[in-house]
Amino acid sequence: MILNLDPSFQPLGANQIDFESFVFSGGEPHIKIKTDVKDISEVSVTMRIKSFNDFGLLICTVDALRRSGVSIINVFIPYFPGARQDRVMIPGEPLTVKVYAEILNDLCVDKVIVFDPHSEVTPAVLDNCEVVTNYTFIEKVIQKIGKEVLLISPDGGALKKIYKVSEYLGGIAVIECSKKRNVTNGKLEGFKVYEEDLQGKDCLIVDDICDGGGTFMGLAEELKKKNAGDLYLAVSHGIFSKGVESLQEHFTQIFATDSFRDVEGIIQLKLNDILN
Repeated sequence: MILNLDPSFQPLGANQIDFESFVFSGGEPHIKIKTDVKDISEVSVTMRIKSFNDFGLLICTVDALRRSGVSIINVFIPYFPGARQDRVMIPGEPLTVKVYAEILNDLCVDKVIVFDPHSEVTPAVLDNCEVVTNYTFIEKVIQKIGKEVLLISPDGGALKKIYKVSEYLGGIAVIECSKKRNVTNGKLEGFKVYEEDLQGKDCLIVDDICDGGGTFMGLAEELKKKNAGDLYLAVSHGIFSKGVESLQEHFTQIFATDSFRDVEGIIQLKLNDILN
């Protein structure tokens, strides 16, 4: 049985469990399971986490299902919150991904499914974690582009994953790039493309997250300096906190999944089509 807490996000199929959710005047999320689940042994809960209240609703849902007699509970959180804070860079910071993971681990769910986590730290700190890779997503993106592309790794953190994508797709050429970031203020300070002449070839930048988009716009400018052809961007989790208009000035097409939110102005692939 499936319970999609976000009615516009149904990655595993349509809702089979009826519920009512709301937020109390004090700010606390709440849920009421309306379907009689006492004879249901297994439920999968899905949720796009965009705030701590979203995470709170998920936690309350797991507790409500367990109190209603459901013995096996799986959760699908495609964009795992705090995954980018997977190490302590300066004193005084939390290890945020572990904070979220420990709360979820305390619920003792049977499986936690995440889509293209930011690093290997997320599945390492989560109990009973199952990772869905971005391989099929990128395969579908290239099919939609409809022509040969080079795969562009924006930084060292993306290298290991992008070579696995390349292998899955039959050995598409990978171009390595790097960037510098000031760890004290978070600002980008430079980009480098480790190829002198891209010979007019079309390029697909592949990464897990697009937030403000500064990394990709800066990298696009450097790729053009190295004689790149058409530029494309594919990100598993599209936050797009500053919109997509500035990015559209640099890229022929922008691709993302619906793992975080619904976005207009890009080509958005539904996880339901990727998973099933």
